[in-house]
Amino acid sequence: MAAIPLEWPPTLAMLKQDQRIPDTDVRDDDDHTTQLAAAISFVEGRHDGMFDFADDSGSTLPRPPAEMVLGAIRLAIRWKTRRRSPDALITAGELGSSRVPSFDPDIERMLQIGRYSPPVTA
Repeated sequence: MAAIPLEWPPTLAMLKQDQRIPDTDVRDDDDHTTQLAAAISFVEGRHDGMFDFADDSGSTLPRPPAEMVLGAIRLAIRWKTRRRSPDALITAGELGSSRVPSFDPDIERMLQIGRYSPPVTA
């Protein structure tokens, strides 16, 4: 697979490439699209006024960086996985169960949320 540029907003094609899902596999496209739209909305709401999400050529705000695009993709995948595990556990067949934590420090770092949020001045 060729690399897809990480530009805002992330697309279903970007998500599928990141997860190594073949383009021909459309089984979960509706779920992925729903989760990705929610993740995009979350990131835009969280960083409103800090980045130019609309690609407004007259804006002086910077475009979202590549790590924020990848963070939104990974957040969408995380939400999809958590939806299948309301009790925070997923089964791994013969390997038993595995815990799915409610947060991921790598995603928080990419999206500058949680403990990686920039300082706020009042």
